[in-house]
Order: sequence, then C-alpha cells, then structure tokens
Amino acid sequence: MSLFNSMSVSASGMSAQRFRTELLAQNIANSETTRTEEGGPYRHQDAVFQSAPVTHPFSSSFQSSLDESNSGVAVSEVQIDDREPIRRYMPGHPDADEKGYVAFPNFSPIEEMVDLMGASRSFSANVTAMNAVKDMISKSIDLLRG
Repeated sequence: MSLFNSMSVSASGMSAQRFRTELLAQNIANSETTRTEEGGPYRHQDAVFQSAPVTHPFSSSFQSSLDESNSGVAVSEVQIDDREPIRRYMPGHPDADEKGYVAFPNFSPIEEMVDLMGASRSFSANVTAMNAVKDMISKSIDLLRG
C-alpha cells in the first residue's frame, strides 16, 4: 500500500466518523422531543459502517491498477430505532393522550455522549495516522533532495 493510499483510507474513516458524530449530536438534541413531522416521538438514529474501496486521488490510474485493492470505510445505511417509546404520565402536556401519557424517545442521552466520545477518538486516530503519513512523505522528499 502506498503512502497516498494510506491517506485515502484515513480520509474515509474521518468522513464516516464525521457523519456518525452528526447523527449522535442530532440524537442528543432530540432526546426529549415528543412530536416530529412524521408523528410521534423522535426515533434514535445510528450509522452502519461497511468496508468500501477507497479512491486514489493522488496516484495515477496505472499505479492504482497495479496496487492491491485497499479498503476504507463508508456509511452503508442509517438505522432508525423501532423500539416502543417510553411513556410518562404528564396529563397537562400538549402531546398527552386521553389517559394523560406522553410518548418520549426510548434511548439514553448519556449513552449517546459516550458514543460521541468514541467517535471523536476514532476521528482523532485517523488524523494522527494521516499526520504520520504526511511526515513520512515529507521525510522521503527531504532524503531525495539529498
């Protein structure tokens, strides 16, 4: 695997973790939302990753055809949670049913924060890998200058 291909793999990981971070932030922001456009409470969303071939924007077509295929990561789908909402007795709430119960999203914002920290660390790990490759390329250029 060439150094430029390594950068492409890290870039795909950063892109996937950025998307996951956006979903997690949206989940946290809507953890108490009882009414959506679709009707009912907000539904938890989660990104599903899969292996995906990476593009090689820095290398020639001939060189990339000689290299073994490299896999990065991509978001294959967004899963929407189908669990039953949590029902709380709140008779004065505008979204209360005839018995006085309000449907709330069925997920923990604390778990979402923990997942957000994990996504942030994964993103940082990809940045570190990309910086290491960048340093290797820079040192290679310095060596060739002689």
